[in-house]
Amino acid sequence: MARSVGVTREKLITVAGQLADTHGLEHLTLAQVANELGIRVPSVYNHVDGIPGLHRELAILGGRQLMEKINRAVIGKYVDEAVIALAQVFYHYANGHPGLYAASVRAPAADDLVAQQFVREIVEVVLAVLAPLQLEETNAIHAVRGLRSIIHGFVMLERAGGFGLPINREESFQFLINTFIIGLRTSCK
Repeated sequence: MARSVGVTREKLITVAGQLADTHGLEHLTLAQVANELGIRVPSVYNHVDGIPGLHRELAILGGRQLMEKINRAVIGKYVDEAVIALAQVFYHYANGHPGLYAASVRAPAADDLVAQQFVREIVEVVLAVLAPLQLEETNAIHAVRGLRSIIHGFVMLERAGGFGLPINREESFQFLINTFIIGLRTSCK
């Protein structure tokens, strides 16, 4: 293995994210990361606290990337268009970055304030998108959870090969999101 100089924490996490996206988060090892960077496994510990620390950093990276994309997608859009844009961002991010997405959907530890912040920010953006519907606070949280469940469930079923019929899956996803929006609007009357 060739020695790599100048491995930074950021570079290590970026490489780990690429490996997680390629091979799956559950298959990511410190040895893979070290090998890819041309360093020894103990050197990885200079940057992260083992696999749990690496998963935490990947969750933060995934959350940060997702937030940037969501913010760009929903700006200037009103409820229906914003929900559709937000759902599309989640859908495409989950499919384009399966390892980072898998890391980012795990609930962070209660005492991990940095990771908790990204979760709060995503919830706050979705709540802001839904605000014009004037949902009661509890119902707004139900709506956030519902939207997240729809997106995650669809992505996981699609990834597992659960949609075998020759009907366009993106059209099915769009139909599902539109139905969700209609349901929200109906519950607001």
